[in-house]
Amino acid sequence: METEPVKNEYNFKREMLAALPNLRAFAISLIRSRDRADDLVQDTIMKAWAKQDSYQPGTNMRAWLVTILRNEFYSQIRKSGREVQDTDGIYTSRLSVPPEQHGSVDLQDFKTALAKLPEDQREAILLIGASGFAYEEAAEICGCPVGTIKSRVSRARLRLQELLGITDENEFGQDAQIAAVTAAVAVR
Repeated sequence: METEPVKNEYNFKREMLAALPNLRAFAISLIRSRDRADDLVQDTIMKAWAKQDSYQPGTNMRAWLVTILRNEFYSQIRKSGREVQDTDGIYTSRLSVPPEQHGSVDLQDFKTALAKLPEDQREAILLIGASGFAYEEAAEICGCPVGTIKSRVSRARLRLQELLGITDENEFGQDAQIAAVTAAVAVR
């Protein structure tokens, strides 16, 4: 009975080690720095090892690890966007925050538009856009060809743009008037 977990741990470890070259290559393609990529791979391996009970033997170890790596990369990017070295307080004195109500209204509009999509398009765009699945993974989840998922996502994006009245990419984020006020306050 005790030899089985050791065997499973060995298989897990062996599969994980076999995926290292692919993980490192993917990390380098994301970060463009070998040292930081190695750190990212190390963080990924540590998280995978800690969560090995959630890995399902027989599934694609490399895909599981790449997902962990990608999520860790995005977490680090988000974290670095919130952290700034500001020992003298120069940046802090120039900070300003746009009003939250605009974001809340935009989010509510988006939820309303998302609810108006056909179920298959909504599912596809949520799997790809919100959940971060690859097209291949989403196709497997939905039980359809990859091309069908790509088509559904494309149609969903176009329909959302239409429902939200978005005509170009500059319409995302702050509007010009709020951006000007925020910039003026930050200069003071």
